[in-house]
Amino acid sequence: MRKFLMITLAVIVLGLVSYFTFLYNATYSEGVRSGELIKVSNKGVIFKTWEGEISQGISGAQIFSFSVLDSEAEVITQLQEMEGQYVQVNYVEKYRTFPWWGDTRYFITSVKKVNSPFKIK
Repeated sequence: MRKFLMITLAVIVLGLVSYFTFLYNATYSEGVRSGELIKVSNKGVIFKTWEGEISQGISGAQIFSFSVLDSEAEVITQLQEMEGQYVQVNYVEKYRTFPWWGDTRYFITSVKKVNSPFKIK
């Protein structure tokens, strides 16, 4: 009976480790989005995370919400400097997220300022 319990426990632990390793490393999709950066904030009670929003439409009806990992300090600084401007961001989408990562499944990996297509010349 003891051998059965040890094998069962080992299988459960291995399964949990595999599951969390998958969630940590696997990406569902990667892509690029652009729009007006309307918000960047550090929020949370227990876990402070960096969150932001990009308006992808003229009326602001299409909002892309994203998170930024704490390890991306340079990206966080760039986003804070570019708030209110038209930007293009590269992101990865995760299958799931951890509470200490952020509120969304979209994580920004880089950002650059681009010209707005709506600007009158």
